[in-house]
Amino acid sequence: MGDNTTTITETVSRAPARVPALGPAMVPAKVPAKVPETPDEWAAYLADMAPGPQTAVVLPLLDPEKLSHTGRIDALKTLERHAAWIQAQQAHILAALDADTQAALPEGKWNESIEGEWNFACEEVACALKLSGTTAAKRLQVARELASHYPTTLGMLERGEICYMQAVAVTEACGVLDPLLAAQVEATIAEKMPGLATGQTRRALAREIVRADPRGADERHRKRKRERQMVHYAQDDGMAMWGAILPAEQAARMNQAVDAHAVTLPDEGRTLEQKRVDALFDLVVNRTTTSTTTSTTNGSGANQAPGGRSAAVVQVTVPLDVLIGESEEPAQLKGYGPITAGQARKIAFAEGTIWRRLIIEPKTGMLVKTAPTTYKPTAETERHVIARDGRCTFPTCQMPAHRCDLDHIHPFNHDDPTAGGQTVPGNLGSLCRRHHVMKTHHPGWRVTRDADTGIATWTAPTGHVYTNSPHNYLE
Repeated sequence: MGDNTTTITETVSRAPARVPALGPAMVPAKVPAKVPETPDEWAAYLADMAPGPQTAVVLPLLDPEKLSHTGRIDALKTLERHAAWIQAQQAHILAALDADTQAALPEGKWNESIEGEWNFACEEVACALKLSGTTAAKRLQVARELASHYPTTLGMLERGEICYMQAVAVTEACGVLDPLLAAQVEATIAEKMPGLATGQTRRALAREIVRADPRGADERHRKRKRERQMVHYAQDDGMAMWGAILPAEQAARMNQAVDAHAVTLPDEGRTLEQKRVDALFDLVVNRTTTSTTTSTTNGSGANQAPGGRSAAVVQVTVPLDVLIGESEEPAQLKGYGPITAGQARKIAFAEGTIWRRLIIEPKTGMLVKTAPTTYKPTAETERHVIARDGRCTFPTCQMPAHRCDLDHIHPFNHDDPTAGGQTVPGNLGSLCRRHHVMKTHHPGWRVTRDADTGIATWTAPTGHVYTNSPHNYLE
């Protein structure tokens, strides 16, 4: 054998001594009749093996520079299977963390509703993995469901037979069923999943669920129809996704209406897709009762449009030098995030715009005018803190600041206001109600705020430290 082959063989032969005893799920799926020698042979061999510690130590040998194109595909499959194995190990740990938190709750003291509000495993996971609170909660929920109700799916994930998103699809789709029906659907779909992509898995699950529970499917549709709603999501580069969650048949009719109107629009260099978007805007805005949209800077509330209708309020936080064209720094559009200086000026100088001014010290962002010894912030202070923070100041939380509480970082002294934490922007932070309760009442969570940088430093009960920078226009 050449030097490269010898190195590979010796690495594999030493691997068992480096790892603990293996369970049945981690035993290689097959033993080769001939020990692989080249990187391509190893890639092909590992692509069909159940992943685990013994195979993981060989992964660094799959050097893309030494693999053929075919070998690289096999290596990619190998790595994907190991990624699934690792995600299965994470699911086991997440489920155990969730169980730890539940076990730590005082017996007999909390009802089920309060237990849910008091379970802060989500925050620990979010900070440790740098995830949003919503994503962390979802990871915990998926892990809990896999460990408790879908062992077949979890086993397939651990063996690298399916990907993590397929496992997520099973927990999400089957979550509407009672346990017996969910197990029936899992058993039916399990044999198919290794050969399906994630989208195909979801469609197959949907079919099996309707087949297993047709009456429930009808009822769920009626319920979702009652919950129809508008949706509006921010996207990058000054764009947004706007639409609605509505019955599929209505969506189909709307598509037809948009297409029919799009073909009547002049080309003007537009693609068909661009014309469809413009047609949708035209149908909604120009084919209905006209109203004037007003905008505000640093403000809130509704304005009256002609005819007495309530006009939309667009809130923008923008430094003065951007407004007058001396700076091209981004501004902050409420509910979206950073926008360009040009967009901010276009909004600010639009007809009907209302301006509200905040006087601040440029380096610190502190208000010049404030009332520090009253518990309730002044309107100017409240507007300033909301504009400065943008979102809840807990790391990973995305709750908009205007929907948060303004919390005193150093507690306000109601008996002697001059002796406690003052009601000034430097001592106020935006906290959603959940994280406000956690910070105030849950033992072990602490927060401080750097007056110069605005960085909030959170200390968890475990001693892990996480920081959160302000999302303001001074960044």
